[in-house]
Parts: sequence; structure tokens; C-alpha cells
Amino acid sequence: QVQLVESGGGLVQAGGSLRLPCRVPGSIFSLNVIGWYRQSPGKQRDMVARVTSAGSAVYAESVKGRFTISRNNPLNTVYLQMNSLKPEDTAVYYCNALLVPSMGAALHEYWGQGIQVTVSS
Repeated sequence: QVQLVESGGGLVQAGGSLRLPCRVPGSIFSLNVIGWYRQSPGKQRDMVARVTSAGSAVYAESVKGRFTISRNNPLNTVYLQMNSLKPEDTAVYYCNALLVPSMGAALHEYWGQGIQVTVSS
């Protein structure tokens, strides 16, 4: 069973920074796309940033210029560096991965359990 291991959330003041790592432990065949989504109370879950195995990244408009996503392919790990945080960035952040767990298997989507990020004004 593939699991996504998230860490790095917490409370930070507006203007501060946090880094969210997400790791896919164990052996998998390929990690095609990995990234972060977020969800605030009463709102839908939205994509924040994601990156392909080739390093191509996509960002939500609201975080462009403030957040940077990067990945370490040998470690199957993605990092979301969040700078200049705003109170509206407060949400539960979820790691998301599209991967092939083993040779011959189909592409599957996996989610982490979610991690709270709170930005105080």
C-alpha cells in the first residue's frame, strides 16, 4: 500500500515562511506527478503546485512568485517552499501523487492525510 508522508506544517506569522516536504517511502515503479493541494473550511480542494518527473511545474495564480515546488527524484520527495505567507494561505494542505506502484500496474492517484498550515495576521 502506497502512503504519502507529509510534514512541515504549523503556525507562522504573515510574511513568514514554511517548507512542506512530502515523501513516498518504499519502492515504486514511477512517480509521474507529485504536488500539493489545499482546502479551507467550506471551500473546495484546490491545486497549489505540482511538478512532473521531468521537472515541469505548475502553480496556482494566487501563489506564483511566493511558493516554489521542487522534487528530489531519487528520494521520491517533493518540497513546497512557501514564502511571504498570507492569512489567506491558511488551509489544510494535502500531498497528491500520480504514480505507477509496480511494473505493469496502472497509474494511480494517492493523497496524503493532510497537514494544517495557519498564517496569523
